[in-house]
Amino acid sequence: MIKKFGKLSDKEYEKLGFKCGLEIHQQLFTKEKLFCHCPAGLYTNEYDAEILRHMRPTLSELGVYDGTALMEFKTKKNILYRLNHETACTYEFDDTPPFPLNNEALDIALEIAILLKCNLVSELHIARKQYLDGSIPTGFQRTTIVGIEGTIPYKNRKIQIRQLGLEEDACREISDKGHLRIYKTDRLGMPLIETVTYPDMKNPREAAEVAQIIRRLTRVTGKVRTGIGATRQDVNVSITGGTRIEIKGVSRIPLIPELVHNEAMRQKALLEIKAELKKRKLSEKSYKIKTINISNLLKNTTYEPIQKALKKDLLVNAVLLPKFKNILSYPTQPEQTFENEISDRVRVIACLNTLPNIISSETANKNLSPKEWKTISAKLSAQPTDAIIIVWGDKQDSETAIKK
Repeated sequence: MIKKFGKLSDKEYEKLGFKCGLEIHQQLFTKEKLFCHCPAGLYTNEYDAEILRHMRPTLSELGVYDGTALMEFKTKKNILYRLNHETACTYEFDDTPPFPLNNEALDIALEIAILLKCNLVSELHIARKQYLDGSIPTGFQRTTIVGIEGTIPYKNRKIQIRQLGLEEDACREISDKGHLRIYKTDRLGMPLIETVTYPDMKNPREAAEVAQIIRRLTRVTGKVRTGIGATRQDVNVSITGGTRIEIKGVSRIPLIPELVHNEAMRQKALLEIKAELKKRKLSEKSYKIKTINISNLLKNTTYEPIQKALKKDLLVNAVLLPKFKNILSYPTQPEQTFENEISDRVRVIACLNTLPNIISSETANKNLSPKEWKTISAKLSAQPTDAIIIVWGDKQDSETAIKK
């Protein structure tokens, strides 16, 4: 059973094995950007030029491709950057080497590291951190560690600080529709500190309270920026048996508790689904799906989303999931099911972001007619224990959706 936020006690979170850590990004109040002399904090909606780029994965130092980079590449996104000549230069687009590190930003970062009781590093080493979504035109972020192993007091214990880093901010996303993602570059390269904690928070409420402590600690210096977007939180969540999931770019601290609670419930539900599929003797290696084109079968449908798709000459495909009955309708978060999980994945990876982008036999009473479902089931030779998903889009996006 999925419980809403506020319905679980601290002991129930403890029983789940709930763990949470924070990565808090805070813009510094400097005159210039971190590795060039462009002004920092000069936001504008005006732009003088646009640059189109496509991100491609590269081999790591270990000779392998990052899985997330490969996923982003498969989305086939066109990345469009809007530039204003007052806020961007050739450095941001990797056409000019970086200037020396901004000493004003470094002094502020060192001050905050000392407030966090971090051990200051003896040498600064500028490293490259891959950015896979196109929000940095070069495909990597320049970053350095300033301090490690700090602490902050919290109630009757201490929260451990893993590290404090100094890095450049990314672009502002304007829109992300289909295969086109648009960014503004005025924020790009602004000095930013990243405070990383250990996973010491034991429930969602503690995650927000610790985030507020770090926020206030940085602000007492009077040397950090304030306002919407000046502080952003990445929140790492896991439960026993689950995996660490990073919730990126939380814009406001009050949003943290419900977000991390829902993620904990999601991981609990996915573990239950995994156990149920194991009972049904299904495994990743042996599992086979079946797909057919059903565009002709539904040419007279009254279901409006598919009607519109067929008028645009898009393909409609049915996917048979053997022994998946009642899995797609399994609750994973408040008011969300496993079918919503699949829909979200299709939206992100296949760029089918007009909802609904899929329908299933688990919600058959809300879409196609019983006769249409019966015809599709017969065409797929579906058994009573099976489930069916229907997805529509152009050839490339449909194939991506079916495979992923």
